[in-house]
Formats: sequence, C-alpha cells, structure tokens
Amino acid sequence: MQPSNVNHSSEHQSIRLFKNEFLERLTHVHPIVPLLVWLPVALWLIWRSFAVHHLAALPVVGIGLLGLVVWTITEYCLHRYLFHFPARSKIGKWLVYLFHGNHHDDPRDKTRLVMPPAGAILIMAVLYLLFGLVVPAPWIEPFCAFFIIGYLIYDYIHYSTHHFPMRNPVAKYLKHYHLKHHYSGEEGRFGVSSPLWDMLLNTAGKKN
Repeated sequence: MQPSNVNHSSEHQSIRLFKNEFLERLTHVHPIVPLLVWLPVALWLIWRSFAVHHLAALPVVGIGLLGLVVWTITEYCLHRYLFHFPARSKIGKWLVYLFHGNHHDDPRDKTRLVMPPAGAILIMAVLYLLFGLVVPAPWIEPFCAFFIIGYLIYDYIHYSTHHFPMRNPVAKYLKHYHLKHHYSGEEGRFGVSSPLWDMLLNTAGKKN
C-alpha cells in the first residue's frame, strides 16, 4: 500500500494514507479537537476524586504528579519503540508509516500533528486497564486525569514546535530539541514534552 497525495486544503497537500474517503478523514484532525475531547474527561475525573470519593487534596496532587511522570515515560516508549519500530514485513512497515512515518515525510501537516480521537481513545482504554492492575480504585481516577493532562501538554508542545516561534527559553529549547529529531537523526531525541528519558537512557543524540 503506497501513500499518495491528495489536496485537503488550498494551502497544503497532505499525504493520502487510505483510498477510502471515510478512513482518510479519520487520519486528519483539527488541533483543538484533543482539548475538546480530553480536557472534560480529565476535569470530570478530578471532580469525582473530591466530590464522589472525598480524597484529600495533597494525596491527589501526589498521585497526579505520578500520573504526569508516567505520561513522560509512556510518551518516550511509544515514540521510540512503537512509532520507530524497525518493521520488516510490508504490512508492518505500512503500519509504522500510518502511525508516524508520514509525519516524518511531512512534519508541517497541521492536520496530523495531534493524535486523532479514534486512535487516542483506543490507546487510552488499553492503558486504563493496564494502569488499573497496579493503581487501585479510586486513585486510578486522579492518576488518569493527570496522565491525560500530560498527554494534552505533549500534543500541544508537539504542534507548537512545528508551527510557532516559541521564544520562551524553555519552549525554544523543546522546539529545537524536537526538530533535531526530525532533521539530525531519527534514532534519538524521542522525548517531545521532556528530554528526561533521553538523557537517562542515553538517546539524547549528538550535542549539535
């Protein structure tokens, strides 16, 4: 299955991933969509933590910080081991291209810089079940709320690195760090919202 080009707007010609128009449209998403879908979920889970489960504020903050840290690990692992998986079969290579390879071929496509809800909901459902094996109720709810917030931070840092100047020193550093992943070697710098795990796992790449 070879990607081809189709014009989705007057300004940009996106890489076409599916011949079927419905499936193709699912691969495009306006950048505001993740915020509209996931922020209400995160806020609802936080509300339940206090209003339904009557959890104390300090432990909620603690489990929330853990959720944010676990997000950074998840982001790193997904990017390194799934999105850059060295597939050998034809279908494997196409799946890697579908999930991430097309972004490297066209990193400025505005409609493919945040994760489409169809894929994000599936991934989140699987992760929720896995987290539930080690994080007991009701703590799983604030944990996942802040995990989702970490995901949203990642999504919008990623979008911004490709489309905004980001003049703040920290934001500018993250922009340059991620762009080096695109243009100075895809084998390193897998963190987008944080370089922490690249540094700890020695995948930060050359100091260029």
